[in-house]
Amino acid sequence: MDDVLPDVLAPGLKVVFCGNAAGTVSARRRAPYAGPGNCFWRALHEVGLTPVLLEPAEFERLPEFGIGVTDVCKVRFGSDAEVGLDAHDPARVERSVRRFAPARLAFVGKRAAETALGAPLAYGRQDRDFGGAETWVLPSTSGRARRFWTLEPWRQLAEAVRAEGSAAAG
Repeated sequence: MDDVLPDVLAPGLKVVFCGNAAGTVSARRRAPYAGPGNCFWRALHEVGLTPVLLEPAEFERLPEFGIGVTDVCKVRFGSDAEVGLDAHDPARVERSVRRFAPARLAFVGKRAAETALGAPLAYGRQDRDFGGAETWVLPSTSGRARRFWTLEPWRQLAEAVRAEGSAAAG
């Protein structure tokens, strides 16, 4: 089966964001986080991970900022209920993380994280790595998950990324 959306991965990224699966609008537009109510791109900019507010169609620029994207399910799209769980492939995500060795893997939404890590999780930095990367769970940016939305875990992740940059410079 072909991937609904391509991964955007490169060696040594600061953070790779991993969603559950592409939404319907994202699949149609062939761009991640493209739904009209999705705040992924705004969140990246607001917390300072991108110096400009990118449009979904500019997703291939993410590595310029040390960022990558992937999904646990690459072969289906739609809501979590439409996608189901049988096409999820956390082993593929782990292989990609090991291959490209990002500093961090940030799951965008608990569904993606719990599918990959196999346990209920809280938002924020996790106490175990995934594929050798520091692991984070962030609130979903989907408009459907707005009642769970908070930017604070995103800010904490951005602070960790900046702290790593400061330590590397010093």
